[in-house]
Amino acid sequence: MNRKEFPDAGFVRLSSILSPPGPIPVSRSTWWAGVKTRKFPQPVKLGPRTTVWRVEDIRALIEKGVQ
Repeated sequence: MNRKEFPDAGFVRLSSILSPPGPIPVSRSTWWAGVKTRKFPQPVKLGPRTTVWRVEDIRALIEKGVQ
């Protein structure tokens, strides 16, 4: 799923965010380190084993440019 395939609003799972299917080319460990330091958007917990991110936050991150 690339940026254009994201829904206009809602939530996406990490597997849709990170490449190869997603638009952000970082590893899972780099992503979680960035979440911890607030470089990347904060997640939303929907349940004990379900973590998602707001599409709007991911689109803003892509527009800003991931570094």
